[in-house]
Amino acid sequence: MSPTQRTRLYGMLFALLAAFGFSFKAILVKLAYAWHPVDAVTLLALRMLFALPFFVAIAWHARGSGERTPVAATDWLRLTWLGLTGYYLASILDFWGLGYINAGLERLILFLYPTLVVVLGAWLGRRRVARREIWALALSYGGIAVAFAADLHLATDRGALLLGSALVFGSAVAYALYLLASGPTIARVGARRAAAYAMLISTGFVLAQFAATQPLAALRQPWPIYGLALAMAIFSTVLPGVLLAESIKRIGAGQVALIGSAGPIITIYLGVVVLGEPATAAQLLGAALVLTGVLMVTLPRRTTPGA
Repeated sequence: MSPTQRTRLYGMLFALLAAFGFSFKAILVKLAYAWHPVDAVTLLALRMLFALPFFVAIAWHARGSGERTPVAATDWLRLTWLGLTGYYLASILDFWGLGYINAGLERLILFLYPTLVVVLGAWLGRRRVARREIWALALSYGGIAVAFAADLHLATDRGALLLGSALVFGSAVAYALYLLASGPTIARVGARRAAAYAMLISTGFVLAQFAATQPLAALRQPWPIYGLALAMAIFSTVLPGVLLAESIKRIGAGQVALIGSAGPIITIYLGVVVLGEPATAAQLLGAALVLTGVLMVTLPRRTTPGA
């Protein structure tokens, strides 16, 4: 196996493991909400506090590795943007949304981020959206409409479903903004350093929100909540965050998004098995449409010779 093939293989493996870790987060959050009436801000603060030593260790280790390019003031601005969008806003909006909707619908809405990357990228780059991308958007959002209608039919509180879906969609927008800015920053600062610094900055945002809105006593929670928060910190924050940055460095954001298409399927399956969530035919059809649309915008186009 050539070095190029090995790099690509590792990039694909890292992307798949990152998708699994991020997908499992929704299950852990729903388990925490079901176990004890903990609020989203406190649960997120516990997650980040448990992850903080790992972030510090990764950042310190990166200083002694090959990632020795000095971090300029403009780099810190970009890292702050990554921490704000990808690890703070995307997380808190998602945690809030999971208080109102099931894990399967949450992952489908959140998985719209590749289509949002296309739309926002076209808007920021002032280019027209291609016909193929328009079809992909139609399929993806049509799939969300089908899955949402199925959940709306089963919902006892439709207002909560609407609010939760809107919050998770906001999380998808924040994550798309993170991906659009991540490539150049990772290329300059280094994958591990970028991930660690952005996570440290996001921890500051999370703890600032906790200090402004919650009493310190809110951190006293039952041991199962600590266990779930620790699992979130390690398996759904630190490891997938680092793996995501490493995979983007090796195979690019587009291919990472493609491999991440396994995420909704993983979450829907775990939601049924672990949480006992329903999986109706309409929900599965919606998932298939969303995945088809996402694949259309992430798979490379075929080109004819001489084109």
